[in-house]
Amino acid sequence: MTLKQSVHLVGSVPLNTAADVFRTSTRILGKRLKRVPDGETGERKNWIGWQLPKIAACAGLQLYDQPDKGYGRIELVRIAPGCQGSVQIRDLGYFDAAMTSYAVFAQAKAEGSIDSACRFQVCLPTPLAPIQLYVQKADQVVLEPVYEAALLTELAGIITEIPADELAIQWDTAVEFGVLEGVFPSYLENPFEDIIARLIRLGEYVPVGAELGYHLCYGDSGHKHFIEPDDMSMLVAVANRLTSDLSRNINWLHMPVPQERHDAAYYRPLKDLRLAADTEIYLGLIHATDGASGAAKRIDVAQEFLAEFGIATECGLGRRDPESIPDLLALHAQVADSLD
Repeated sequence: MTLKQSVHLVGSVPLNTAADVFRTSTRILGKRLKRVPDGETGERKNWIGWQLPKIAACAGLQLYDQPDKGYGRIELVRIAPGCQGSVQIRDLGYFDAAMTSYAVFAQAKAEGSIDSACRFQVCLPTPLAPIQLYVQKADQVVLEPVYEAALLTELAGIITEIPADELAIQWDTAVEFGVLEGVFPSYLENPFEDIIARLIRLGEYVPVGAELGYHLCYGDSGHKHFIEPDDMSMLVAVANRLTSDLSRNINWLHMPVPQERHDAAYYRPLKDLRLAADTEIYLGLIHATDGASGAAKRIDVAQEFLAEFGIATECGLGRRDPESIPDLLALHAQVADSLD
């Protein structure tokens, strides 16, 4: 299976259980999938929404009432009075979720329903995401490193318990693009360099042997981006810096493609990509509403600037009707098989 016939699932798949996700996705996509996520089912179905009560329950933190300020800009957690410097964040749930799902994955692989070469994909938010979205602005600079330490502790457990040659870690990088595009106010003094430094630090925690990927994203709330980028230049700039600054290889990168963009201007920055030879690139150009014909238009233009890529949707599938998922996965297979 070449990269051109490969499919990437960003993370969320709104079926009932991880077993349903593994069974359905591998039945329809087969060897087109090099990695398979557990679908982020149950309480994790709304990306990082489940982290709000986890954070708020930690020692030294409290919930407070705050009206919604618009797309994703809500501040609902703050440091409790008198607790500055004594906050403890732990038990985020990512380790437990990964262990439960990996047991299902391993059993399915042993039974032969998952290809022997397919890896178990664990999708993690960057620490900036829940801090930016769920924490009072004045406390973000204090709580981000505390949350990061807790998340990396859980990642260390995942790495210890799951064999490296079975594991793929994806860092979901969405809020960062909201900051870079000026949509989300931030305490970062030099947003581009500060964000690159964070993404490099996170990537370095994934050991060689396990796979590393980044899902670069402009959001999907209401199936809309928090801003429509003029082109892919910011995506390419981030990808190039990650490639040059990381000491280890990046196994894959995922980039979104808006449905209406089948003009050369959007894709032209792809000609400036400077990725390592073994880094796979997946373009999120599958859209259920215009099917194979719409994907074909976007593929034709993208191929003018990038010779080889796999396919995906723009973001996870978690906000879709569960009954639509088999047909959407079948669309992935159809489009992947059409690439030459």
